[in-house]
Amino acid sequence: MNKLILAVLACAALPAVADEGMWTYNNFPADKVAAKYHFKPDQAWLDKVRLGSARLAQGCSASFVSPDGLVLTNHHCAHSCIEQLSTKTKDFVKDGFVAKALADEKKCPELEVNQLTDITDVTKRVQGAVAGKSGAAFAEAQKAEFAKITKECATSDDVRCDVVTLYAGGAYNLYKYKRYQDVRLAFAPEFAIAFFGGDPDNFMFPRYDLDMALVRVYDGGKPLQTTSYLPVAKTGAKAGDLAFVSGHPGKTSRNATVAELSFIRDVEQPARLLRLAELRGRLTEFANRGKEQKRISNAILFYVENGYKARSGYWNALRDPAFFQSKVAEQDKLVASVKDPGKKTALQQSIAAIAAAQKTKTDLYVPYLQLEGMQAFMSDLFPLARGLVRAADELPLPNEKRLKGYTDAELPGLKQMLESPAPIYPELEEATLAFGLTKFREQLGPDHKTVKAVLGKKSPETLARELSKSKLRDVKERKKLFDGGKKAIEASTDPMIVLARAVDAEARALRKRWEDEVESVTNKESETIAKARFDAFGTSVYPDATFTLRLTYGAVEGWKEAGADVSPITTIGGAFERHTGEDPFALPASWLKSKDKLTLTKGMNFVTTDDIIGGNSGSPVINQKGEVIGLIFDGNIHSLGGDYGFNPANNRAVAVHTDAILEALEKIYGAKHLADELTGAKKPTG
Repeated sequence: MNKLILAVLACAALPAVADEGMWTYNNFPADKVAAKYHFKPDQAWLDKVRLGSARLAQGCSASFVSPDGLVLTNHHCAHSCIEQLSTKTKDFVKDGFVAKALADEKKCPELEVNQLTDITDVTKRVQGAVAGKSGAAFAEAQKAEFAKITKECATSDDVRCDVVTLYAGGAYNLYKYKRYQDVRLAFAPEFAIAFFGGDPDNFMFPRYDLDMALVRVYDGGKPLQTTSYLPVAKTGAKAGDLAFVSGHPGKTSRNATVAELSFIRDVEQPARLLRLAELRGRLTEFANRGKEQKRISNAILFYVENGYKARSGYWNALRDPAFFQSKVAEQDKLVASVKDPGKKTALQQSIAAIAAAQKTKTDLYVPYLQLEGMQAFMSDLFPLARGLVRAADELPLPNEKRLKGYTDAELPGLKQMLESPAPIYPELEEATLAFGLTKFREQLGPDHKTVKAVLGKKSPETLARELSKSKLRDVKERKKLFDGGKKAIEASTDPMIVLARAVDAEARALRKRWEDEVESVTNKESETIAKARFDAFGTSVYPDATFTLRLTYGAVEGWKEAGADVSPITTIGGAFERHTGEDPFALPASWLKSKDKLTLTKGMNFVTTDDIIGGNSGSPVINQKGEVIGLIFDGNIHSLGGDYGFNPANNRAVAVHTDAILEALEKIYGAKHLADELTGAKKPTG
């Protein structure tokens, strides 16, 4: 690792340098942007971009791009919707989808779009509720206060409210969202161009992907009418352009203690990588059984392969001795910066307490993931069964006493899951359940009481066959059980309900230990560490990512690789040059037929210096006019250490060029109506 990287990473706890930083909208460093790029976003600009940004609740970012509720995101973010809408005879993943008119748009079974409308500081209220408490008392008080705050905020089902922990407990903000659950697919290209280059090109650059999709938000059965949107620029990104990214980075650990990073390096990442590698093999075997098996397993295999490559990058960063030593030095520097003896002792004690909690976390990790994390019961059916079983127990309780996921503010999300008409495939269920149950027995041992209770004399394969016959595939059956409450759940003989009931007591016990002995300790002691950082740097530092809206800034700029310059922009023509005719470098027939119509010199993909991670997929890249000039869909290989630090020398965000989006819609897919809607030239057709 070169000296520049070490210098940057060693300063990760200091005020952000270069284009580093995933900034909250209520603490954006506009003066820093002005000093470097000669443009200072004012409050009106920030409000416009915030309201034009969107979050897909299932784990991605997006943006409103027309006054009629059109939303731009990645194909891989909408992949589950596209797959759920597909059938044996109409494979929209493989062949793509174009709605010629509003009436042709198809409702996504499970997609939820959130728009951040308000941010309120509730730090004093939360910290007051947990003051003087520790362990289980801390966890219960914090959970209760979160539930009270969100219940007061979420005044209807179309309002979503989350209390967001920032600066590791140094601050708490209430994020209020407008919730939209009627979301319909308007356009998706073929998978072959959305993921052109496949796994070999994943996290690489140059790239030639049209990883985009268009969905539309409906309100009251009609397209949402809004003034809060970001139009697509008629001319996209150019080298050197100032580029903002507004999105929802998932989770970073840049301010984690050395003990927490050691746990991730030595326990978490190796375990997850091994599981993903084995699961990839199982799913590949399943996909090779036939055309239909390949279709129904495509989405999960895609996410497994993507996750494996990403986590390999995370693990490699933490395994680099020089990098890890820089994190040790960073923690030591923070302790040394505290001059008050009492505060220094408190800081050292907090660091030690978190280290002790990691030992407990290590002991609990495997059984917790297997039972509470549902790894043992890998399927679409089991989460439904657990949701029903726990809803019957939790909903009669006072709101502030319920488990997370079952409070009044969270009920719309639970109901959406239980009422989803998305198809569930018995053969795939059987295959994934057999894998999960096999690992369950292997990791906990055949003599473990819960393993014996679950499997009895049966093999994982036999039990998986029985469980896959559950009637919970039927939405009406799920609704009947939900409406029937505890009595209906106790009387049910459905094999999945029986299983969920059987393992729930131990799963809950593991969850309670995890919350009381790991999370509560880490949360409480992290407040002391956060206070030390605040004393040293104030809010000139940004908080770790929390899958909440952040704004980053940077430029369209390449980097040097092995001494050679990497150009920041690829062209449409480059995709044809990369085409081999064999997967994963085979362009769709629609592209090959349309080659002569295309302007091959127009941009296809590009990179920026913006600081992003997973969760930013689908984020708009925005110019200073508030127009969309690109669509984030990946990072380069050097971005994979971004969970733990940012290196401006070669960490790059990768985006789809909007020129390629407009060119493809108009000249390949016969969707000029959508291209015109994106640029504001035309309203959607009825």
